[in-house]
Amino acid sequence: MPKLKISKSVQDRFKVTGSGKIMRRKIGQRHKHAAKRRTNLRRGKEPMVVTGKLEKKLKRLLGI
Repeated sequence: MPKLKISKSVQDRFKVTGSGKIMRRKIGQRHKHAAKRRTNLRRGKEPMVVTGKLEKKLKRLLGI
C-alpha cells in the first residue's frame, strides 16, 4: 500500500504535541484588536486542543 501524503494546509494550521494532542489557534485574533477586550486578546494567544471527530480526521490528514 502506498504512503499517504500529508495535507500541507493542515500541517501549517495544526501542531502535534509530544503526547499526541493536536493544538490549534483560536479564532478572531488577526485584526480589529481595538474593538476587542484585552482579556479576550490575551486568551486568544493560548492554543486550544482539538477533540472529537475533527481530531480523528486531522490525525488521518497528518499521517499520524
